Amino acid sequence: MDYRKTAQDILDKVGGGKNIVSAAHCATRLRLVIADNSKADKTAIENVEGVKGVFEASGQLQIILGTGTVNKVFDEFISIAGITASSKAEAKEAAAQKQNVFMRAIKLLGDIFVPIIPAIVASGFLMGIMNSLDFMINNGFINMDTSSSIYVFANLFSNTAYTFLQILIAFSAAKAFGANPYLGAVIGMIMINPSLQNAYTVATEGVQQTQSVFFGLYDIDMVGYQGHVIPVVIAVWLLSVIEKKLHKIVPEVLDLFVTPLVSVFVTGYLTLSIIGPVFVWAENAILGGIQWLLTLPLGIGSLIMGALYAPTVVTGIHQMYTAIDIGQIAQYGVTYWLPLASAANVAQGAAALAVALKSKDKKIKSLALPSSLSAFMGITEPAIFGVNLRFFKPFIAGCIGGGCGALYASIVHLGAKGTGVTGIFGILLCLEQPVQYLIEMIIAVGVAFVISFLIYRDAKPETAAGGTASGAAAGAAIADHAAEGASSVMEETDENDSVKAVPAEEEIKSPVKGKVIPLAEVTDETFASEMLGTTVAVEPEDGKIVAPCDAEVLNVFDTGHAVCLTTQSGGELLIHVGVDTVKMEGKGFTKKVSDGAKVHAGDVLIEADLDTIRAAGYPATTMVILTNADDFAEVTKAEPGPAAIDQTIMNLKK
Repeated sequence: MDYRKTAQDILDKVGGGKNIVSAAHCATRLRLVIADNSKADKTAIENVEGVKGVFEASGQLQIILGTGTVNKVFDEFISIAGITASSKAEAKEAAAQKQNVFMRAIKLLGDIFVPIIPAIVASGFLMGIMNSLDFMINNGFINMDTSSSIYVFANLFSNTAYTFLQILIAFSAAKAFGANPYLGAVIGMIMINPSLQNAYTVATEGVQQTQSVFFGLYDIDMVGYQGHVIPVVIAVWLLSVIEKKLHKIVPEVLDLFVTPLVSVFVTGYLTLSIIGPVFVWAENAILGGIQWLLTLPLGIGSLIMGALYAPTVVTGIHQMYTAIDIGQIAQYGVTYWLPLASAANVAQGAAALAVALKSKDKKIKSLALPSSLSAFMGITEPAIFGVNLRFFKPFIAGCIGGGCGALYASIVHLGAKGTGVTGIFGILLCLEQPVQYLIEMIIAVGVAFVISFLIYRDAKPETAAGGTASGAAAGAAIADHAAEGASSVMEETDENDSVKAVPAEEEIKSPVKGKVIPLAEVTDETFASEMLGTTVAVEPEDGKIVAPCDAEVLNVFDTGHAVCLTTQSGGELLIHVGVDTVKMEGKGFTKKVSDGAKVHAGDVLIEADLDTIRAAGYPATTMVILTNADDFAEVTKAEPGPAAIDQTIMNLKK
């Protein structure tokens, strides 16, 4: 492959060097921030030699080139473009600054709510399970001792995250705004202080106490902010403004005492007297408007929103939806928004599945099938960006299916007890209406699959002369290719034109002791969907990463978090330690080999400090990815279970 030509072709098709704001790369992707997106021809970029896919996300144009290749293309790219390399963090910041104010606000909401989703999911699942148990106990379906410690404790745990949700939001918001997160948590505590009347009791008991503020200017209700989201976020934003200002003007010797005291008191007073009352009204108005839309006659509002949900994922607006879920749960006891999202997500998965089953293109099949399965689990980005938007018609089919599923959900008033999980596992949040949830899924999947299957067509292959190849010619080419792989031992020519034997079958061992886990448990959708290639994920027990077979080291990343190998059979392997660990910039990783080294199975490649990785907030899950699976006739993977260093996790056959 001519890396310089590939780099030049990409540069030409993104509008030249003057159109590049920032350029960086990760293990597999070239990440570009473009000044004028209209000058970038994504379709043409996809046809450049070596490019495996193109999509836009978070303000970046991301071009998938694969392990090893991306490094070489990137070096040529910045050389030709006459620009300097940016770190991934710099590229991310440049992308964020390029977005408009609205999109930056949406991104900020995502930064606040995404980190607390696991806590919300845990409580939501438990609430759904406990409500279902209560229903079955009260109706005589099961006989269970409700005084047992398991039942009592589970009931206690189930609503804890929601009871103290304002503290979680405030802590996370403070980190997003750059304030002291512990002062943020205090603001959250003030807003649900037991001295205030619980907001949930106001409907039955009325307001029990008022307080005059600003020296008797007006009175406020002394009611807590349980279940409210927007007032907490605004209050913590104010805290961050005050705290940062005080850090600049208060003498250092007094800063430790004065800044926290003044920040908390002033923010707390303004929150209870102004921010809280005003933004509770605003939040209720927003939620009321959404609920009005979802309850329009004949479910027309839900139909529209179900159809438009996937386009909002493309734009990034979906980052704000967790806030809607939380607000609806607080106000109505359930969220009607999550079932709508579930219908939209599985519909996009069904549309991609139809592409996988109908396409004759092996590359498209290998991308579409895992992407569809990922969407059924609620992770839609691989299906949307990698398949459906690329061919567009499947995307429209998915939107129609999502709208039909959401329409049914509206008609039967389907609600979820929690948030954070959609797709197949979303049923655990709808255990009071499991049949209705399943019907919604069937409608969304069925409609999207049928429409996508009917309207999708593979692009006709082009001949060298620019025409289209006949079916017979294409079949002959496939037959010739299959015949080439039929021998038990393959041969290839090296740089000196000498012939060397290449094994027709090769075993790839686990590079680390641990446990092979299902890809659905991997938190990064790119890995989980196998967008980069056939993937096995191992949850490690120690940090010694070894060679999974005899191989040549193609590239060890400067950060030490990933290494690329070329195996004896020609397999191109990427071993990626952890998720998003590139952001650690090498901390916790020690490289034991260098580029070009010949290694044997069991040789140490990287030593990773798992405690450091996890303490930094990143999963230590280690991925082994075969990035050129299309070069093999058969690739099999190990089933989930314990993994030892000498255990085979992948088998390659030419």
